[in-house]
Amino acid sequence: MKSLIPSYVRVPVIFFIIFGLVEFFIESGEQPAFMSYPAVSLFLLLVLIILIAIEAILGSLENVMFQAMDEPSQERYLASKNKTLQFKWLQKIYKRLTGSKPISQEAEIILDHNYDGIRELDNSLPPWWLYGFYATIIFGAIYLVRYHIFDGETQAEELATEYANAERAIEEYKKTAKDLVDINTVELLTDASDLSNGKRIYEVNCVACHMADGGGGIGPNLTDNNWILGGGIKNVFKTVSEGGRDAKGMIAWKQSLKPSEIAQVSSYLLQFVGTTPAKPKAPEGEIWIDPTVETTPETPAEVPTLESTEMAVDSTVNENN
Repeated sequence: MKSLIPSYVRVPVIFFIIFGLVEFFIESGEQPAFMSYPAVSLFLLLVLIILIAIEAILGSLENVMFQAMDEPSQERYLASKNKTLQFKWLQKIYKRLTGSKPISQEAEIILDHNYDGIRELDNSLPPWWLYGFYATIIFGAIYLVRYHIFDGETQAEELATEYANAERAIEEYKKTAKDLVDINTVELLTDASDLSNGKRIYEVNCVACHMADGGGGIGPNLTDNNWILGGGIKNVFKTVSEGGRDAKGMIAWKQSLKPSEIAQVSSYLLQFVGTTPAKPKAPEGEIWIDPTVETTPETPAEVPTLESTEMAVDSTVNENN
């Protein structure tokens, strides 16, 4: 049974389906594991080449069979073929781009020489090839003027610009993508909405061990300055995310909470420091001092100088006199 879709439609469709699917998987980040191997891409390219070769062979066989027919059979064949062909507007474009003669008119361009029954057609270069060749000449001239006469942006400069744009895009994305936060980038949250959400998370997950006022129970007291695994937003974030010291300690909440939620509840519970709970648990761990906060040492006692000593002696002498 003859296909209703001509070869000049089938081959491009197959090409775009195969490589379009591969590109879709790569861009969407859902690329199957087998597509990560270069051999798969080579295999898909080989399949495409085979399909094109099959189309070319079938076209040659069709031409040979047509030449073997008598004239009435050729007319009937062409009439039936014209009925089955679809996309006539595309067929016209295809004929204009190829510039080939119809099979019924090939006798006009057959050369005289004959090689064991094989005869050659005197075809001209197809228009699509000539248009492409002229386009490359125009492109080359524009490129020459743009980059060699008017000193256009070099590839290195374009790459630097792309990197700068990408950095800005990443920073903008990070402002709205709170779940990208980790122990290295987490900061103490002070926004009311973040603290309100942190309070909700604390009341659902943490009250049973630390009490509603942070005084501690099964878990340690959160109101004093003693910390078992270190204080501050980064240490607390890590402790909440990774869990306690051992299997008996707090579970790792990263399994059930998003990074943004861990940052919110960590910021909220740090507000307990310095408050007075109803039933505070005894301090555990060591007093933690934030290394990022500059501490001013106590002002040392004033060391007497020679000038101050002489002044003191003079004042004593005057009093005695």
